[in-house]
Amino acid sequence: MTPPRIPPGETPPVEGSIAEAHQERADGGLWEHPRVWLFLILLGCLLVAGFFVARVIDL
Repeated sequence: MTPPRIPPGETPPVEGSIAEAHQERADGGLWEHPRVWLFLILLGCLLVAGFFVARVIDL
């Protein structure tokens, strides 16, 4: 005997599922750790500024 057909748009019954529904945590992506990105940007700025300071001192 074939299982009964489920109409489109309806969820078929699940057998053996004991999991509870839970909220998914939002994916922060690149903005998950803004302090890390801020540190990297500031470090890059300091390296570029240091390069120009070294060039001025070398004159």
